[in-house]
Amino acid sequence: MRYFITLSYDGTRFHGWQVQPNGISVQGELQRGLSLLLRSDIQVTGAGRTDAGVHAKMMVAHFDFPEEIDGRQLAYKLNKLLPQDIAIQKVEPVADELHARFSATSRTYYYYIHTEKSPFERHYSCELHYPLDFAKMNQAARMLLDNEDFGAFCKSHADVKTTLCHVTHAEWHQTSPSTWYFEITANRFLRNMVRAVVGTLIEVGRGRMTLDGFRKVIEGKRRTEAGESMPGNALFLVDIRY
Repeated sequence: MRYFITLSYDGTRFHGWQVQPNGISVQGELQRGLSLLLRSDIQVTGAGRTDAGVHAKMMVAHFDFPEEIDGRQLAYKLNKLLPQDIAIQKVEPVADELHARFSATSRTYYYYIHTEKSPFERHYSCELHYPLDFAKMNQAARMLLDNEDFGAFCKSHADVKTTLCHVTHAEWHQTSPSTWYFEITANRFLRNMVRAVVGTLIEVGRGRMTLDGFRKVIEGKRRTEAGESMPGNALFLVDIRY
């Protein structure tokens, strides 16, 4: 039988979602907890692979187990066993053909920034102190919807078969006089893509890149032409749709 787990985590101390040979990972912690409770070697597959320091308000993973499981009881026991920076929302049976990664139709990320020093925002938002033209940044963001090849925003030498993605939403939102977040939804994301997109939009907002220049970066498909990758602590995976 196949089971979906819906969870959230603070990625601060993790080396990303995926199991690492020399670092702690969310996937590793989850597999250890499930294997202990179910007394079997459990392997989990996530809907995505968040990088080191990146958070998830919603992550979905699946695992297979031959017996029927009480999902509510397992979720309760996992929450007692797992560290405080991982929380299980639910465990539920699904059809065997459903796959946490390949069956997902869209994923949404938020990237947070703040423009005034704040002891409360600093852990989960990126602090910037230069003027930004958010109207122009949103103009540039809309160009993402008209393109499908995002090689310019893929980490160099990443092991990917294709750099094609279908972005359906990309927009900056203001939440206070000094706080903003960037929302982006696509069917899939490349490694480091969101942080590279944000870094390039910041270049537009600072006036260091024109809208035409942003378009040329996308069309050029070269990572070296795009902006820098922004820090991971301000990035959240917030939604996955099936």
